[in-house]
Amino acid sequence: MSVLIESLPFVVLGIVISIAVRVWLPDGVFIRVLPRSPWLRRIVISFVGMLLPVCECGNVPLARGLMVRGLTVAESMTFLFAAPILNPITVITTAQAFGWSGGILVARIAGGFFIANLLGWLFSRHPNPESLLTQRFAAECRLPAHEEHGTRWTRSVQLFSTEAANLLPALFVGSVAAAGVQTLVPRSILVALGTDPIWSVVAMIGLSFIISVCSTVDAFFILPFATTFLPGSITAFLVFGAMIDIRMIALLRTTFSTRTIIQLFAVILLATAALSWLVNLVA
Repeated sequence: MSVLIESLPFVVLGIVISIAVRVWLPDGVFIRVLPRSPWLRRIVISFVGMLLPVCECGNVPLARGLMVRGLTVAESMTFLFAAPILNPITVITTAQAFGWSGGILVARIAGGFFIANLLGWLFSRHPNPESLLTQRFAAECRLPAHEEHGTRWTRSVQLFSTEAANLLPALFVGSVAAAGVQTLVPRSILVALGTDPIWSVVAMIGLSFIISVCSTVDAFFILPFATTFLPGSITAFLVFGAMIDIRMIALLRTTFSTRTIIQLFAVILLATAALSWLVNLVA
């Protein structure tokens, strides 16, 4: 219930913002405003999250809306994985929890930006981007805008109903899975691993994946562990969990194919581990 209550407002907010993007913004507005250079476009898109106080689960419907309105899969991925870390609430709560100690704040912001753009660059080189999506959502992206009937308000209501039907069951399943796993993994085991520079990172990545806490409050959740775990392992929790966890995978299944999700998971895992071990070396 706590995971659901924490996540639901952000999912609803994400759906509302997605509808604003898909229905109310003029056609081609993103194409005209964003830079032409692909890598510069992705850099700008990764900072869009600074304008939106939405956590990772709320960004899924918005990323779907961006793809429908013409952004590429790689560009939408860049936004999807950068926004949970670069949004203002996450930055403020992380600063309040840790300040400048151990380089955790800087590592989280810089690491989130780098990993999101790494994902955008890797998937921008895919020869068939449409194959990265589920067949159902790929068909929705191909639907011409002129085939959408009714007033903007009517279409908004229809889209809200459709997106809620797609995302809320996934959110519920992900929340139940996260809660179930939490009851089976004793935290005492994780604490015992906390002082090892390698295993502490592994433990915190596993904890962030299981707990599935919102990126806007995860800094205060993990703060009590800061006296036991190394700075790099705390960074691993804050970066990995904000990008992908049990709940997020359930939501991603509404948009991306299983193979794509496995690839995303692997890249985020390896990049987060490298970042965290680097922080442990420097700290």
